[in-house]
Amino acid sequence: MNKNVIELLITEAAKARKMAYAPYSNYLVGAALVVPSGNIYTGCNIENASYGLSICAERAAVFKAVSEGQRHIDAIAIIGGPLVEESMLEDYDYAYPCGACRQVLSEFLPASGDIDVIVAKSIEDYKMFKLSELLPNSFNL
Repeated sequence: MNKNVIELLITEAAKARKMAYAPYSNYLVGAALVVPSGNIYTGCNIENASYGLSICAERAAVFKAVSEGQRHIDAIAIIGGPLVEESMLEDYDYAYPCGACRQVLSEFLPASGDIDVIVAKSIEDYKMFKLSELLPNSFNL
């Protein structure tokens, strides 16, 4: 994957993180994904007092893209951590997608057959995986 695209996705995920609504966990997450057309869709985590009704940033971004007619995702970047200044995120671990988000992502594989998943603390500090590494035996019909 092109380094410029990686940096753009991380930057957009960091912007989305600022929109998170997380009054219960104080753990803010942002996600940005790119589809084959080059369009980028973002999402943030949104909590609810009835915690099961909360939504992760990754699924918010996926659902936004799908609601706009997209059916394939090339890559997604995720950045998250406790309610701290962005410059302090390097003190925390990477924010990996939960199992539910990994399964949702597996519904929208690109023609290449796999999605690049970028977990980041900043544009300089990130790790990249294939979705198949993070979810080796997804449930597919």
